[in-house]
Amino acid sequence: MGRFSQVALVAVAAIALQVGCAVADDYTAQLTDLAKTKIKGFAENPVVVAAIVAQNAATAGYDQAKIDALDKQWRTEVDASDKPLINATLGTDASKSLADAMNKTNGLITEIFATDAKGLNVAQATMTSDYWQGDEDKFTKSFGVGPDAIDISDVEQDESTQVFESQVSITVTDPATGTPIGSITAGIDVGKL
Repeated sequence: MGRFSQVALVAVAAIALQVGCAVADDYTAQLTDLAKTKIKGFAENPVVVAAIVAQNAATAGYDQAKIDALDKQWRTEVDASDKPLINATLGTDASKSLADAMNKTNGLITEIFATDAKGLNVAQATMTSDYWQGDEDKFTKSFGVGPDAIDISDVEQDESTQVFESQVSITVTDPATGTPIGSITAGIDVGKL
């Protein structure tokens, strides 16, 4: 590649980065509004709340070794033909409810999943690449912050779909007490806002 081509390529990359930053800023208000309305509605769904409460009871005593083992199992199952943990999670009423809700958004929401208080998947509309979200911003900046927390990720282009998306995460709370019990994350196609 010639010197001029390299300089041109660097200039194009710099412009793309500037546009990406502007895109994230341009959508913050709309994504925040979506978090407070539609995504909050998903988080208040009694089927999802009940599933999180039930899983919290089951996973309360899990240590990091158990969490890591489950996450490793999930990651192995992603590319395997036999997927007992993934299928069990996708087969719940809560997962079916999230999938139905996602399908009614006409592509605005590209993924949605809920976690328990440990950051382990409870329900999801589609398969995630991992089972434990507890070490990621989507969990630590929602559940980890408190009841009214909203985390909005940078807008990034999905490699497989070429769609520009942001992940919006909020804390799921117990409707009776307001205590945080988990989180919910939705992938948003910003081109459909």
